[in-house]
Amino acid sequence: MSLTDTLPLPPIGIAPVPAPAAAETVPVGPMLSIFDPIYLGIDEFGHPVYLPMIYRNILIGGEPGAGKSSLLNTIVGHAALCRDARLCLLDGKQVELGLWKDAADVFVGPDIEHAIRTLRRVQTVMDNRYAYLLAYRRRKIGPNDVFGQILVACDEIAYFSATAGDKKTQELFSALLRDIVARGRAVGIIVAAATQRPSSDIIPPSLRDLFAWRFAGRCTNDVSSDIVLGHGWYARGFSANSIDPNNQGEGYLIAEGGIPARTKAAYMTDADIIRVADYATWIRRRSGLTTPAERRIARTVRPAA
Repeated sequence: MSLTDTLPLPPIGIAPVPAPAAAETVPVGPMLSIFDPIYLGIDEFGHPVYLPMIYRNILIGGEPGAGKSSLLNTIVGHAALCRDARLCLLDGKQVELGLWKDAADVFVGPDIEHAIRTLRRVQTVMDNRYAYLLAYRRRKIGPNDVFGQILVACDEIAYFSATAGDKKTQELFSALLRDIVARGRAVGIIVAAATQRPSSDIIPPSLRDLFAWRFAGRCTNDVSSDIVLGHGWYARGFSANSIDPNNQGEGYLIAEGGIPARTKAAYMTDADIIRVADYATWIRRRSGLTTPAERRIARTVRPAA
């Protein structure tokens, strides 16, 4: 189920996608599932780190150049290859997540009004899914359910919550995002958000504490590190300010109720992202998971007389 389902807005018409050309003979391999743990990188002992994201959200913070967007791209890349996940991407800079645009159901650039409309649509989908669960006396959705999962990935929260628009729209964006983070998990809506300004006005504790997973890349001071990881970790010897500024992608990863662990996030070059994104777009088409671009093309194809 995509963001175009069960919405108060007129749904986007979905026409059959033209059959692929005969030259496209590359077979579609087994797709991943969003229920599979995501490979995040390695720990300080060189052991692989896998992150179960289903029913959870992740907040990524750190100074510019700390590797936040790279980690977010790794998470989006996994979801893009999942047969049971849709992508809803918000990127104020456009280029950090823009390479996944063709594989996404929704892509929001530097437009806070579009971002608010998109979060309202996600909120409506969330409410409708809860109504469905209530009607069938269930508390959450599971694998191979009638609903697919939705990954809401936001690169640079600060752009939408503190820079673009006015105070009213910024507060509305923050309130919508907080509601989705708070209530979306049980109905398969996952939020992965990153910001390069981990300050209390951007990430209030009431929002930060809703994220089960938090990753603090290099921070400029101990206070900023505590804003991402949680109050008091610096006093206990865990501060992202101690990370070498030249070691991009290293940070502290903490789970809800856990202890921060040093982690080196995996890195995808632009060429890697392009290859994975193009393949993800192709297999989604072959699997019937059409994208907005393909739906636009399909609507221009007239049936033969």
